[in-house]
Amino acid sequence: MLGTWTSCEYDNYEAQEGSLSPVIAIQDIRHLYKGEDVVLTRQNMKEAYQVRGTVISDYANGNVVPGTIVLQSFKKGLTKGITLHLGDAAANFALGDSLLVENIENAVLTKVNGALQLRGINPGSITKVATNRPVTPINVTAYLLDSLPENYEATLVRVYAGAIKPNPSVTDTYTGLKALTDGTDTIDLNTEPSATFATATLPASATFTGIAMPFAASPADAPKARLWPRNLNDMVDVGGPIYEGFPETFEGPTKTSYTSPATLDLKTGKWRFTQALLGPTAGRDRFSLPGLQAVRFQQNLSSAAYLQMEFNVLNGASKVSFSYGAYYTDASSTFRLEYSTDDGKTWKAYGPNITDANSVAKTITYTMDIPGKVRFRINKLGLGTTNNTSINNGRLNIDDFAVYEKM
Repeated sequence: MLGTWTSCEYDNYEAQEGSLSPVIAIQDIRHLYKGEDVVLTRQNMKEAYQVRGTVISDYANGNVVPGTIVLQSFKKGLTKGITLHLGDAAANFALGDSLLVENIENAVLTKVNGALQLRGINPGSITKVATNRPVTPINVTAYLLDSLPENYEATLVRVYAGAIKPNPSVTDTYTGLKALTDGTDTIDLNTEPSATFATATLPASATFTGIAMPFAASPADAPKARLWPRNLNDMVDVGGPIYEGFPETFEGPTKTSYTSPATLDLKTGKWRFTQALLGPTAGRDRFSLPGLQAVRFQQNLSSAAYLQMEFNVLNGASKVSFSYGAYYTDASSTFRLEYSTDDGKTWKAYGPNITDANSVAKTITYTMDIPGKVRFRINKLGLGTTNNTSINNGRLNIDDFAVYEKM
């Protein structure tokens, strides 16, 4: 009969086999740590003695804790990771290697500078099952990483629309700790001097991928999130500095009517709302925490709805980013980014129409090279009433609208 464990324990039962599995999930290893070192045994692992996962660290490019690799797996609906300390043998395992650690008995689960490590594993017990396995990053905000650092520890994450503060000079490099913000919070971008890209020029803004790793100088300190990029390919959508005051988070006033007032004074300037309000409904409006509201466009219109800057940014644009999603359980909709270089007299579409809004908010980034003064707007097309076949025209949320200076 299948046993039932409390929430602080775990179920190591392999249903298909009808017996306890020899493989323990990474999250179950992590649950064993209660503030003191733990020696792993079959007893405390419910007869398990192996662990498996994919290497997400890139030892060859050097931005790692010396002698370690980071192993990540997806099991029981959760993505979790852990650091393995292997000494010199860590160099034998590459990014994308799928590993089976055949014996973790007597390994020690400990915490080093705020992050869990497994130490004392015999490298000879590790079997390389496959190579070049792809791993998809978890999309997160700096706020989530900073407020819940242990939830994302040792996993591959992506922070969209990141900006380095203060703005780096042309001589600044990746080496050391750099303040990385996405408008929701600020975390540290961590690059070791040993990294192959340590002396590369630091971009003012980019979408940053890396391994989330908490840091605490002592056990008494609260862990703070750090993002460890693995190589230069982890920085994409490189652009100029974010304009002062951006991203526009739409957190200032309230607006409960789709029609009035037509314009609002927000922290970045004046914005025009046409058939749009500021939605504060948690679980329905797709605002980015710690924010409490997002722009919400009306549904089923036969004419366009707009969110429009009524001011120019003056140093051109290298990039625009924002988050979007469908309100509550609404159908998707069709919208596009538009820009004007003549003070809003005429508008041009930038990029294709977007049609994939759903209940999970996502971030989109447009790279561009527009000189001089420019302003932007979102145009939600007036397609008529949703029929869930040829027409989808549900309510749409927009949040965290950011504009970046021309490079």
